Amino acid sequence: MDVGGRKHKAKSEINVTPLIDIVLVLLIVFIVMVPSLSKVLPVSVPRTVTTPNPPANDPANQPVVISVLRSENGYQYLLQSTPLKLPEISGQLTPVLLRQIPGLRKVFLKIDGEVPYQVAVDVMDQIRLASDQAKRETRAKASADGGDAKVIISLKQGISG
Repeated sequence: MDVGGRKHKAKSEINVTPLIDIVLVLLIVFIVMVPSLSKVLPVSVPRTVTTPNPPANDPANQPVVISVLRSENGYQYLLQSTPLKLPEISGQLTPVLLRQIPGLRKVFLKIDGEVPYQVAVDVMDQIRLASDQAKRETRAKASADGGDAKVIISLKQGISG
């Protein structure tokens, strides 16, 4: 350590040579490491299937509504405004689904809030049967999958027919 000059006092200057050596070594390490960090990995991006939006007033894409109401003698099932019994739902719904655009089939299910859960499940099972039948018939005619019907459920308190 240099005590400097005649008065033999310590210098208060920092020795920057070792600091510069360390910075240069780190710079060389980073320069060597960067090319190995930027390896390209193949990425498989899923392709989107675009379907044309149907016109708003398209008769082939009218909303299908099934309503389940509680009545004094059990439950009342309505397809649009036509009353029917539970086992008849799939048979009456299949031709309606076949008129809808394949892949865009929808059924709106309105359920009275007082209807038990099991009744709603029974109706959805009938809708599934109709959807499967429409899918099979579409596949047989057009050699293409018609797609499952989507069910949109609306739970209402006190639905009136």
